[in-house]
Amino acid sequence: MSIALLGKKLGMTRVYVDKGVAVPVTAIELGPCVVTQLRTKEKDGYTAVQVGFDEVAPRNSTIPVIGHDHKAGTTPKRFHREFRVSEKDLANYTLGQVLTAAAFEKTAFVDVIGTSKGKGFAGVMKRHNFKGLFASHGTERKHRSPGSIGGLGSNRGYGGGLLKGKRMAGHMGAERVTARSLDIIRIDTAKNLLLVKGPVPGPNNGMVEVRTAIRLYKTKGKKQAEVAGK
Repeated sequence: MSIALLGKKLGMTRVYVDKGVAVPVTAIELGPCVVTQLRTKEKDGYTAVQVGFDEVAPRNSTIPVIGHDHKAGTTPKRFHREFRVSEKDLANYTLGQVLTAAAFEKTAFVDVIGTSKGKGFAGVMKRHNFKGLFASHGTERKHRSPGSIGGLGSNRGYGGGLLKGKRMAGHMGAERVTARSLDIIRIDTAKNLLLVKGPVPGPNNGMVEVRTAIRLYKTKGKKQAEVAGK
């Protein structure tokens, strides 16, 4: 498995492709990321690559982070993520190496991982798309309630307590979300911009991870093979 690069979701715009077709895209500022640590099987028990992204002023960082990034010959970074790789792939990376959007030039589809927008405490109609109770006469101030929740309540099928995973009101959003197999429309290596078509989780200026798509249907797999062979 290849590593992912860290980036910042900038927002949406549109670009014109062949025959003047307008395509809605999300702009991601991808990198530059710096390899801040290499995990080896001899020292750590597994092999992985750690990357850092986004400059941060030393006064806003901590002494351990400043010292950690200094060993890689770089300034302190705001975000750090670690990605497992094989021992063979680990040889392709060096401490302090700079990774940019150019790494995806031979990639047609990517997975984008981010944290979805937090919605706070939400009811079952907003959180789980329940239809609610009847909106007729006789339903007294209960239109948006979930209804009965106690039938066959426990995991054993009877007794007290609720079945685990019961859909109820609660915290909505602020979860790790993966948008799979998004089309790469354009790459601007000079500005480290990646333009993708599809939903990118999280708010503008939120941190995202971008990796080569790992689950492709037959048609997309064929297109990926064509792009990789160029």
